Amino acid sequence: MQNATLPHHVAMIIDGNRRWARDRALETTASGHRAGAEKMREFLGWCDDLGIRVVTIYLLSTDNLSGRSSDELDQLFEIIADLADDLSRAADWRIQHVGTTDGLPDPLVAVLAAAQDRTAGNRGLHVNLAVGYGGRREIADAMRSIVRDHGSKGGSIDDLAGILTPELIGEHLYTQGQPDPDLIIRTSGEQRLSDFMLWQSAHSEFYFVEALGPDLREVDFLRALRAYATRHRRYGQ
Repeated sequence: MQNATLPHHVAMIIDGNRRWARDRALETTASGHRAGAEKMREFLGWCDDLGIRVVTIYLLSTDNLSGRSSDELDQLFEIIADLADDLSRAADWRIQHVGTTDGLPDPLVAVLAAAQDRTAGNRGLHVNLAVGYGGRREIADAMRSIVRDHGSKGGSIDDLAGILTPELIGEHLYTQGQPDPDLIIRTSGEQRLSDFMLWQSAHSEFYFVEALGPDLREVDFLRALRAYATRHRRYGQ
C-alpha cells in the first residue's frame, strides 16, 4: 500500500468486548475486556508496521463511568492500567492520555501520567488512550480553558467573542497540536460515534467492521485502509 494513500491518524472505537464474552459463556465481562485490550496491542503493531503516525483508541467513555457497574469498572480500570503501562514499555511509542481524570481512581490516573511522562521524548507512533473521554465534555473543557485564559489577561466578553474561532477551540482540545483523525474504525457492526471525537471527526472517513473487538483481524484492518484509499476527500469543494 502506498504511503500517500495511508491515513496519518487512525482512531479506533473498540466495541463488542462484552458481547464476545457472553457469546463464549465466560464468567465475567472482564475476559472480553482483556481480550479487547490484547487485540489493541496487536492493532497498534499493525499501524506501526505500516508507518501510520497517530492512533487514538477509545477505551473508556464518560458515559461508561456512570453507566457501568462498579465491579465492571474496577476490572476495566485495572485492565486499562495494565495496557497503558505495557504500551509505555513496548517500543519507541509516545503515550498520551486524552480525557478527563474526573471519576477515574487515583491508581489509574497515576499509571496514565507515568506512561505519558515515560514516553514523552519518544519519536515513534503517537498513541492516544481515550480514557474518561467524552466529545461533548472535551468541547466544554476547551471552552472553559479559553474563557479562563482570556479572563486571566483581563479580556472582556466582547473581546472574546471577536477572537473565538474554530482554530482557537482546536488549540484547547485534549488533542491540541495533533492532526484530526483521517479514518475512524468501529468494531462490532455498530454504526455510531458514541460521543467520540465529535469536534475532530468533522471531515473524517468512517469504516465499520462486523467483527467484535477481540475478533478483529489484520485483514479487516487492511480492508478498511483499502476502502479509505478509494475515497475522495473533498472538504466541501
